[in-house]
Amino acid sequence: MRKVVDDSKPAVVCLQETKLSNITECDVTTFLGRDFTNFVFLPAQQTRRGILVAWKEGSFEVSQHHVHRHSVSVLFSNQVDPPWWFTGVYGPHRDDEKLAFLDELREVRSYCHGPWKLAGDFNMIYCSEDKINENINRALMGHFRWFVNELVLKEIPLLGRRYTWSNERDSPMLVKLDRVLCTNDWQDIYMDCVLQTHATKMSDHCPLILGLREGFIGKKRFHFESF
Repeated sequence: MRKVVDDSKPAVVCLQETKLSNITECDVTTFLGRDFTNFVFLPAQQTRRGILVAWKEGSFEVSQHHVHRHSVSVLFSNQVDPPWWFTGVYGPHRDDEKLAFLDELREVRSYCHGPWKLAGDFNMIYCSEDKINENINRALMGHFRWFVNELVLKEIPLLGRRYTWSNERDSPMLVKLDRVLCTNDWQDIYMDCVLQTHATKMSDHCPLILGLREGFIGKKRFHFESF
């Protein structure tokens, strides 16, 4: 589950791997509370995948959204900040689907102009240091690196932990699958970003918390939380 929060109270929430083929307003209020009445979702296929992006009433206005096979994108705006796109991703597990996944994100970018942030489980690694052993598909790793460079994206560095996923065995496989990427103009809005993790026993993925502070003086603090 990925969650965007304003101070200590959630403003925008992105849940991944919902495993639900349909999501109703009743479902969202059950998951998140009655303040969350606006949402966009990607249906799960049987019991796999699924993404939900929901935002609190009065926190943002959403004028556009796009739903693709592995992503949900929403254009957020309010009376204070410049409009910016958020894309929640849940990448495919199969290697033979991953190039098509990167092409999907390129298509998403063609629709999503201006400041852009992507966050979630990409199910891909960017460099060999993202995995604890040498069993690496270097061709796919190169494609992912090329994608990041081609779209001029920055990865927000993760503090205090190198890996975000474990197979939870006695000799665990550790991989960094979850990350936050952004464009330069998005980072110009939120200049002082800090990405950290929290421990959890509820998932084999580590919770990620991205603390954001706008680059403009006098605005209130903003956070992104992912778990």
